[in-house]
Amino acid sequence: MMERILKVYIYEDGPKPLCHTPQLDGIYASEGWFMKLMEENTQFVVKDPNKAHLFYLPYSSRQLRTQLYVAGSRSMKPLSIFLRDYVNSISAKYPFWNRTRGADHFLVACHDWATYTTNLHEELRKNTIKVVCNADVSEGVFVRGKDVSLAETYVRTPNSPRKAIGGRPASRRSILAFFAGQMHGRVRPILLRHWRRRDRDMRIYEVLPDEIAAKMSYIEHMKSSKFCICPMGYEVNSPRIVEAIYYDCVPVIIADNFVLPFQEVAEKDIPSLKEILLGISGRRYVRMQTNVRRLRKHFLWNDKPVKYDLFHMILHSIWFNRLNHVHVR
Repeated sequence: MMERILKVYIYEDGPKPLCHTPQLDGIYASEGWFMKLMEENTQFVVKDPNKAHLFYLPYSSRQLRTQLYVAGSRSMKPLSIFLRDYVNSISAKYPFWNRTRGADHFLVACHDWATYTTNLHEELRKNTIKVVCNADVSEGVFVRGKDVSLAETYVRTPNSPRKAIGGRPASRRSILAFFAGQMHGRVRPILLRHWRRRDRDMRIYEVLPDEIAAKMSYIEHMKSSKFCICPMGYEVNSPRIVEAIYYDCVPVIIADNFVLPFQEVAEKDIPSLKEILLGISGRRYVRMQTNVRRLRKHFLWNDKPVKYDLFHMILHSIWFNRLNHVHVR
């Protein structure tokens, strides 16, 4: 139905590189790939805004952080001011924002600050559909059922975003659980305190040591592990979730209050993590891994969108949430 009906208008307004400038690599690549594919699209995008059901605000939260943040200031205010003025200019120039107070408009942003930078424009913060990686319901900005949780994809090679995808069967995975990453946020230090260098089955590192990485890379660790631990950092989101799916490693998500399509381990259960994982039978694990492999197609970027890929899943989630908030008279 979406493919037959949905039409989207993309505002041409906005200065480059803050708008209309997709970046396709790194941990914030999801917003860039969506922007690129949306602006190239001819199936859903219309030039006449009067024919549109949804309106896309094509700015980059990553570019806002790069271009407007004053180093050392610890202030997001310049970013928030830009967004406030950007939306005000659109609402003054076109009639479409004011018809619904922004409820049929959407933004797609993956930087950790994306939700916070909407705070100077009340309608943007409350009404607009926010498609964000930092989908934390505890802070009162992300609204379950209206906003959309954006998968955080770490794209290392933009020319080949699907490079090295795939993994080993359960019988060839010798490591029970794996994590390596920077120590920030409240959860990761707890994870390391309980499991670093405590158990050979639990390969838990701060940063993957050079002597270990020389023998087995980060990606090879994921491909050799049954479970990939995905603890929150400063924010609830983590690119490890999608990386785990790419490499057929069952993700174990430790991030209370994160809106997810998966089950997660509560933060309080970190001391019992190995016991929980060993409690999963071999037969059940194979089913879980098979389901992860089936899910993979929904988390892939393609140069040209393919039905049920990540581009389509994001757009469908936006459309679905908007339909559920339309009041029929």
